[in-house]
Parts: sequence; structure tokens; C-alpha cells
Amino acid sequence: MTEYERSRTMPALPEHVFDQAANLDQLNGWLPEALHVHAEDPPAVTVHDDHAEQDMSALLSARPDQLRIEWGTRDEGSYAGWLQVAGIGSGASEVTVHLSFFDTRHDPGERPVTEALDGSLRRLEELVRLRTENAAG
Repeated sequence: MTEYERSRTMPALPEHVFDQAANLDQLNGWLPEALHVHAEDPPAVTVHDDHAEQDMSALLSARPDQLRIEWGTRDEGSYAGWLQVAGIGSGASEVTVHLSFFDTRHDPGERPVTEALDGSLRRLEELVRLRTENAAG
């Protein structure tokens, strides 16, 4: 099993960050660019991977009381992950994303995964920023 984890501080309340991250209609706006989630009957979702050119059955669940999102493949058990939002004071949050690959055939390697996670966190921060600015303005 291989695990990866990345974190990013965001200048927004943890509830605002979580709401944006957990919004099924907005997932494709911050997930790695090659992944596309299609909600079926939540928590059941289908994830399309552009690189592998395949669809995978997955589960995605949001836990608002914990400011946590969890996901993983349904049939193959090849990977799982979570996103956790924590308040760090002064209206800021820290967002941590963790991925576990149980099947090494599905692990793209450290560099591509950390770049994808960093990119996802940047896009999530931008979505949160836009939402916060629109709510204030």
C-alpha cells in the first residue's frame, strides 16, 4: 500500500471550505483534472479517469459534522481517500487530502500524485475565494 498526503491553508472559515469541497455539482472544479465524478445515487458515484480511459464505481460520502469527505472504489478496492478541513483561527482553515493506493497498478507514482493533489487544493482554494467574494459583494 502506498499513501500520499498534502495540505494547504485557505483564508476562509472551515464550514465554507467544506461546503465548497462537498458540493457534488462542484467536485469536477477542484478534483484532479483527469478525473470526473458523476453522481448516481449518492453515496454511489462513477469516476471517469481520462488517463486510463475507464470508469470506476466508487463511493463518496460527506460528513458535515466532522468537516470530512471520504471516498474509495466500490468493486476493486484499489484506492481510497479523504479530505479533512480544520479551523486554524482568524477565519482560516487547513485542508488535508490523503490518498491510499491498495493496488500498486493504480498508483501513478509520487510526483504525479503530489502534483495532482497540490493542483486540486489550489483549485479548491480558488473556488472558495470566488464564493466568498461573491457572497461579500
